[in-house]
Parts: sequence; structure tokens; C-alpha cells
Amino acid sequence: MDDPVQPPTSDPRPRRRDRHGRGMRGPVAPPQVPLSASRAEVFTDLVQDSVERLERRWPQLTEIEFLVLEVPAPGRAPGAGAGQGEDDWSDDIVPLGGTIEATEGRPARVVIYRRPVEIRTKGREERAALVHEVVVEQVAELLGLSPESVDPRYGED
Repeated sequence: MDDPVQPPTSDPRPRRRDRHGRGMRGPVAPPQVPLSASRAEVFTDLVQDSVERLERRWPQLTEIEFLVLEVPAPGRAPGAGAGQGEDDWSDDIVPLGGTIEATEGRPARVVIYRRPVEIRTKGREERAALVHEVVVEQVAELLGLSPESVDPRYGED
């Protein structure tokens, strides 16, 4: 008996569709669409926008590092490093940001804690406003000024 069915050939092309005629699934959104940005990336962008807004008025802020951390370390003061005094803060009051003074070889730093800020806000507009307030307060503390002098619109709703 002759077998009319030919054996499958080894085709160098990869299979593009599954047996149901559907193609391979791709990403939900292309990378350039904001949908693909993570919450952490969006938050970092909010902090950067706030810093850029303040740098126009205060050029010396280019010498300060701005960091975004998830949460403050438990039992440590915001920004307290080794050898620095620790401020007491309880579980009821979680800081939204902190400052670290400049040392030899390391610039001053402003730290913004992402999760405490996100928990206290409901939408993007409210989050952007709170991020800006925290950045202004921390910069004011670092420069030894009042928040209103750092940003005249501070506290306006």
C-alpha cells in the first residue's frame, strides 16, 4: 500500500498562529503609552515634575539628590543615617518625606516615601498636589526657609 500522506517537513519559519487561527498575544499597550508605566514610575515622574518646577526658582536645587523610597525604615527617623540622632515617630504618624544633610563626598538628599503618600490620596491630581507639598516642605527644611518662601503657592488648594 502506498501512503499518500507526506511526512511533515521541518519548516525554518516559526508558527505564527495557533490552531484556532489566533495569533500570539502581545502586550496590552505599547511602551510609549502611559498605561504601561508602573505606579512607581508614575510617582517618580510626579516627584521629578515638582522638582523641576522648584528648580526654576531655586537653581541651587540641582546640587540636591531627590530619592523616592517605598516606605520609611521602621524605628528610624526619616533620613537618619548611621551615627545621626534618631527622631521618635510612632506607628500612628508615618513620615511622608525626610532630609539628609550633605556630608563629605555626598550631596544633601530629599527623600519622598511613595506608599505613605499613595495611601493618603485618591487620584492622580490629589497625589500630585501632595507630592509637591511634601517636596516643598522638605526643601524648605533643608534650606532653612519657610515653605511659603520656597513656593509662594504652597498651601493653596
